[in-house]
Amino acid sequence: MNESDAHVGDSVLARLGRSLRSAGISFAQTQHRPVYTSAEAAEVRGASLHSGAKALIVKGGENFLMVVIPADLSLDSHALRSLLGTKKLRFATKEEVLERTGLTPGSIPPFGSLFNLQTYCDERLAENERINFNAGNHSVSIQMNYADYAAYESPRIAKVGKGMSNGE
Repeated sequence: MNESDAHVGDSVLARLGRSLRSAGISFAQTQHRPVYTSAEAAEVRGASLHSGAKALIVKGGENFLMVVIPADLSLDSHALRSLLGTKKLRFATKEEVLERTGLTPGSIPPFGSLFNLQTYCDERLAENERINFNAGNHSVSIQMNYADYAAYESPRIAKVGKGMSNGE
């Protein structure tokens, strides 16, 4: 990540922090070594992989959107295509992610509203009282109550994740 990428990430972090504070939502922010996988993030946070809110940018039909799933799940493309009523679905390229969010994959907080993207959230993220996510930077994490996240972001809740190993 170059210096300008760090500034964009910092501005996303600052915007998110201001927005949450102005809504009266408490959260904990931690600085840690850079992490690039969900497993690394869970380890450095000392939290379960399931509590990680993994934000994915996808293109469904002609629109980009954000899908948030627990970090121990993968995207269920079939379920999301059905939900969106489209046959066309793909992950955004690194360049498209950067263009829409100013961030690199893995550093995106689960708030599509920050980037004018509709947010869909897997219903199983609600199994966590508190969720964890990177916040515009691979070295900064936020932990907050799931209920506060859902109330603030108002994502469309659906079953859009599947088990990584058992094909759930």
